[in-house]
Amino acid sequence: MTTTTDLLAAIGGIGMFLLGMETMTAALRALAGGSLRQLLARVTTSPLKGVLTGAGVTAVIQSSSATTVMTVGFVGAGLLTLHQAIGILLGANIGTTATGWLVTLLGFKLALGKVAMVTLLPATLAMLLGRGKLERAGRLLAGLSLLLIGLEMMQDGVSDTTGLLTPEMIPSGGIWGGLLLIVIGLVVTVVIQSSSAAVALALVLLSSGAITVLQAAMMVVGMNIGTTFTAILASLGGSRVMRQTALANLVFNLVTALLALPILWLGHSLLEDVAVTAGPLTALLVFHTGFNVVGAAVFLPFTSLLVTLVQKWVPDPDGSALIHLDPALLKDSATALVAAQAATRQMMERLFGAIAKGMGPEPDYRTLSSLGISLPPALDELGEYLTKIGAAQDPDPPVYSALLHALDHLRRLSTRAQQTANLPVLKEDRALRRPALILSEMLRRTGVDGMDTLDAARLRRLELLLEKRAREHRRGMLLGEHAGLYGMRDVFQHTDAMRWLQRVLHHVQRLSEYDRIAAPVRRDRAAKPDPEV
Repeated sequence: MTTTTDLLAAIGGIGMFLLGMETMTAALRALAGGSLRQLLARVTTSPLKGVLTGAGVTAVIQSSSATTVMTVGFVGAGLLTLHQAIGILLGANIGTTATGWLVTLLGFKLALGKVAMVTLLPATLAMLLGRGKLERAGRLLAGLSLLLIGLEMMQDGVSDTTGLLTPEMIPSGGIWGGLLLIVIGLVVTVVIQSSSAAVALALVLLSSGAITVLQAAMMVVGMNIGTTFTAILASLGGSRVMRQTALANLVFNLVTALLALPILWLGHSLLEDVAVTAGPLTALLVFHTGFNVVGAAVFLPFTSLLVTLVQKWVPDPDGSALIHLDPALLKDSATALVAAQAATRQMMERLFGAIAKGMGPEPDYRTLSSLGISLPPALDELGEYLTKIGAAQDPDPPVYSALLHALDHLRRLSTRAQQTANLPVLKEDRALRRPALILSEMLRRTGVDGMDTLDAARLRRLELLLEKRAREHRRGMLLGEHAGLYGMRDVFQHTDAMRWLQRVLHHVQRLSEYDRIAAPVRRDRAAKPDPEV
């Protein structure tokens, strides 16, 4: 009876630990969510910066799963490239080891389980009755309290059943014994869906003497592989690049495990010496952190090679969709807005580039024709996604409004872009040729180098130039028709082309303004655009 009670206490402790971890992670994400989203949304200029970013974000929010799912979603939204995402995922594996150090320090070294029971009530009251930062701080403290109480329950439940579970009962010798322990760690992580809780369970078993430090190390290797299951789930049903990201994460963890195994088999005596000197818990955590750092260091020089391999392993024979919006991101309106903004910007750049090809010195309408088929469904998808964001939560009003306006301008510009009959007229018209070529070059640069290259001041100067030329041109065409220099058909063609160019420039200006408002990094510096003309 006592054994059954202890076993139930241990199982309940795991559940309470998971609940506390989830509550604390959600609170940490809410407290620092905006800055963390911006950090992940910034262009990562090197894999090393991605590693540091991934490690820092994961250490702050105490969840590699949250970082991984967010990264996979951002890749699917086009906010991060596969190359940038791999660096973040490498860092997430390092950052997740911070949970083990936190658990060991607070739960084992300081034994704050009893203190957590006292802090749980005021923390819960602050969470339920407070508002804003007080509510989030209460949620954070409540999650930490539940985590420590759950850890203590696991310790108490396991410590009284050590007679039923001893190191001798668990295989450890030889290759097959080690592989079995790795499989056990992997399965435990997949079942409880938290590598942090799985590592905490290994620490509890190690501290109670139920397993040796070598056995615990083998299990931790398996837990590292098991944590990739979350990214795989997040990528199912997603875009090709999302599946590539999840595969890259799996490859990294598998190769890291292969690197850790010979280190364990050849250097197990050194690990045991560290356990004797600093304690078994510290030895396990040093090993856990160490082999993740070594794995990231080994992979960093070969990030480009890994990108090439996963792109080859997960090909896209039918061609990629124009945008990919991950429904999983709808759980967090701010993150979903970032994804929607990235998709909007991606469509702007594609459409601008296609218009530039059609307006250039050597017109090419093929891209415009292709977008005429692929862009309308993508715009509908974006519209439905924005509707779900607005219905599910209360999104950031300026950003949400800017994206809705941008969607409207994209629809109208897309329709204008298919009116290719105006483009040859612009090339022939002496008054309109130069403004058209200037706009074409600006759009071409934007299509190649991104929206950040679009100069709002230059667009405004071009608008003033076009307004002046349009007034003069309209008067000249009418006088020429009256004098018999132009036919009525020529007048209509040229005035239609002039109006087309003015409307295209107007939509480009508005899209540029709304992009500055919605962009996650620059939105604080953006000015509200003028009312629609």
